[in-house]
Amino acid sequence: MSARPAATTAANGPATVDAPLRRMTVPQIAARKGAEPIVALTAYTAPMARIVDAHADVILVGDSLGMVVHGMDSTLGVTLEMMILHGRAVMRGSRRALVVVDMPFGSYEESPQQAFGNAARVIAETGCAAVKLEGGARMADTIRFLTERGIPVMAHIGLTPQSTNIMGGFKTQGRDEASWPAHLADARAVADAGAFSLVIEGVVAPLARQLTEAVPIPTIGIGASAECDGQILVLDDMLGMNARTPKFVKRYAEIGRDIDAAIARYAAEVRSRDFPAEDQLYR
Repeated sequence: MSARPAATTAANGPATVDAPLRRMTVPQIAARKGAEPIVALTAYTAPMARIVDAHADVILVGDSLGMVVHGMDSTLGVTLEMMILHGRAVMRGSRRALVVVDMPFGSYEESPQQAFGNAARVIAETGCAAVKLEGGARMADTIRFLTERGIPVMAHIGLTPQSTNIMGGFKTQGRDEASWPAHLADARAVADAGAFSLVIEGVVAPLARQLTEAVPIPTIGIGASAECDGQILVLDDMLGMNARTPKFVKRYAEIGRDIDAAIARYAAEVRSRDFPAEDQLYR
């Protein structure tokens, strides 16, 4: 989806048409390995996507929406229909960033064929450019199956929230150096299978650096090293919308406190009959 070209009139000349705004493409993101860092953020609604779109290269419609938007305890209850609904909203609100939609738990693990059917539905019904799925070497065959059939895949290794029950919670990965070869094998497997980029979540910084050096595709860190090829955060975390945020999140604003103060002021003015005032009335 591109913006409608705007007509402009050159001095002493005929009207010209400005070039339409074009979205970032999968090849453009893949080419950012070792180059300018990739800026990525989550978004779940059209208004927030519109704001993020002016600054980010990639917008991820993450299954974190289950917790951030719907108040769930984890991402495990998120459905394909929920992801499609929010994916459509983000596509409507954005024009420039590459939009990637998470594949929710249970929608791709059974078989490559199941993954293809659901991923094709996500792309067809939202218009997004790519899907993201969790898992390393165990998902390599599925990633290969999708990419060979025209579905770009962003991979995700390290701390994978959909595997929280197996991991025993949200635990930092790689604290034991003996586990590093397995993580490196995961990174190489998804890159070899055709993933165009790789999210590395919740791993110790030295391991994240090794993972970035080990693969030819750009890595996008979240709770990883600044030496990854890009970074992503959950938008609501970095804006201070959630009371508790992970250690790796830098809060760039405290929007939650501002919203609370605004609502408190509104409630007080309604109760005191100071709102609506003359400026808000029709005469």
